Amino acid sequence: MMRFAYALRHGTMKLGLYAPVGEDTQTPHKQDELYVIVSGSGSFEKEGERQPFTANDVIFVAAGEHHRFVDFTADFSVWVIFWGAEGGEPGAASAVSKPL
Repeated sequence: MMRFAYALRHGTMKLGLYAPVGEDTQTPHKQDELYVIVSGSGSFEKEGERQPFTANDVIFVAAGEHHRFVDFTADFSVWVIFWGAEGGEPGAASAVSKPL
């Protein structure tokens, strides 16, 4: 089951709260996106590679990349920020950022 709701929209930017239950079945998106982990932990799979995440981590995903959250805790929720033109911005790099 997917729980998702937009909280804010302005121009090409959209901010939503995502809290999947059981399984994350999302497909690639047309815009670049940032995930800001609100609560929970688990692993993030992108283009076949997995990285662990915890609350306060920030994850960048370029437009069109295959990705999903796996093995996440029941309290998992994440802010999702989409922006820019379809196809993403040139030169976008992907990373998982840990809080300072």
